[in-house]
Amino acid sequence: MKVALVTDSTADLPKPLRERLGVRVVPLYVNLGGRIYKDWEEITPEEIFKKVREGEAFPTTSQPSPEDFQRAYQEALQEADHVLSIHISAKLSGTVQSALLAAQNFPERITVFDSQAASLGIGMMVLRAHELLQAGQALPEVIRELERIRQDHFVRFSVATLEFLKRGGRIGGAQALLGTLLGIKPILTLREGRVEAAGRARGERKAREEILKDFQAWARGREHIRAFFLYSAEEGAVRELKEMVLSSGLPVEEALASELGAVIASHTGPGTYGFYAYSL
Repeated sequence: MKVALVTDSTADLPKPLRERLGVRVVPLYVNLGGRIYKDWEEITPEEIFKKVREGEAFPTTSQPSPEDFQRAYQEALQEADHVLSIHISAKLSGTVQSALLAAQNFPERITVFDSQAASLGIGMMVLRAHELLQAGQALPEVIRELERIRQDHFVRFSVATLEFLKRGGRIGGAQALLGTLLGIKPILTLREGRVEAAGRARGERKAREEILKDFQAWARGREHIRAFFLYSAEEGAVRELKEMVLSSGLPVEEALASELGAVIASHTGPGTYGFYAYSL
């Protein structure tokens, strides 16, 4: 059985990579200044941040429609027997629900998978699924591997301000970090698909050290780790974090580094950086 992969734009996979892999991407939308833009296609994070600095209201985002997914599935099923559709956490977006509604029009030919992740947390699952499918693994085996990664992975990220998460309604359990003292950096994670506080640190350097410390604890005893680094607007902070992780002596390789797309950046703001990792 030939299986095609579909994901959404919040996987934050660079366009050349997803085109090379043949992965279909259904875009989410950014609403800014009364206009609707397709994620990754019609607006960049830099344009969003510039308009907000100039006084524009904070952006809002919306999921693809079931019709958007239906078109993607129709195209994919012209070349494949089945579609594996991997998406942003249902606790962060209605994207999974739209995909499930569209899937009803293709009985037993679409498998919708809730990554319970965002950004490269989705992307790493898409890439792993592609790798396994190319190696000849059957769909049930691929799903089991994605479920394992969903259950057992590492994610930490930090933001310059919690205001974007707060205004976008995605702050979740990180609410307790609001109003912290100037210079205190929030350290965040996703637990079961929801943004949660993982700690706080005074200053950027200390935040990176705390993230590395958490990663070392998670990585202990693992033999082969893939790391996926993400950032928005400023690459410097993630570059330093990446150097710390890759020089830590742990068995970790950089699998991908990518800037956040417009939808995820609309909720995290400029100056966001962090990484996902999973072990083989």
